[in-house]
Amino acid sequence: MATGKVKWFNAEKGFGFIEQVDGGADVFVHFSAIEAGPGSYRSLEENQPVEYDVTQGQKGLQAENVRPL
Repeated sequence: MATGKVKWFNAEKGFGFIEQVDGGADVFVHFSAIEAGPGSYRSLEENQPVEYDVTQGQKGLQAENVRPL
């Protein structure tokens, strides 16, 4: 798993970007990729540290299995 911090996340639109710790390209994150407990709201906060898997999406790097740290 990779680690990074949330660059920005728009909760109304349900997506944002993660800045990779290693300095690679920013990674797109969709709210459906955020792991949340039962009844929890799937959202992220700016500068929040996260752990995630990187996959190749249709438009570039995409985060999956995103876990807030």
